[in-house]
Amino acid sequence: MQTINIVVTSIKQTIKIVNMVKELTKAEEQVMLILWEMGEGLVKDVIEKMKAPKPAYNTVSTVIRVLEGKGFIDHKAIGNTYIYFPIVKETDYKRFAFDKVMNNYFENSYESLVSFLVKEKSLTKEELNEIIQLAEKLKKDK
Repeated sequence: MQTINIVVTSIKQTIKIVNMVKELTKAEEQVMLILWEMGEGLVKDVIEKMKAPKPAYNTVSTVIRVLEGKGFIDHKAIGNTYIYFPIVKETDYKRFAFDKVMNNYFENSYESLVSFLVKEKSLTKEELNEIIQLAEKLKKDK
C-alpha cells in the first residue's frame, strides 16, 4: 500500500486526491490524453482526435461520464452542449502512475529501474550517461 502525505486545503482537493488513486483504463487514458492536449472539448472533438477505427459517439460519451464520476474531468454547460475539461493535471497523474510502476515493479529502486532499462531496452552508453548526468543534476538541485 502506497502512503501519500499531503496537506489538504479544501474538500474538493480531498475528493480529487482520493479519486486520483484510481487508475485509468486504457480507454479512459486515451480520452484523458486528448483532453490534456486540447485543454477542453466536446465529445465530438475528442472523437476527431482519436485514431481509426474511431469508437462510437455513445462509447466515448460513456467513458467521459465515467471520468467525470471518478473526478478526473468536469464540464461546463453552454445551452444543451457540454464542454469537458480535465481537473486532474497530466503531471499529477504521470507522477501517480510512475510511482505505482516504481513501487509494484522496481521496489522503489531507481537502480532496479535503470538496470531494467539497460538490459531490456538496450540503452546505448550515451543514453546511460545522459541518465547518470540527469540524476547527478537532480541531486545537486535538491
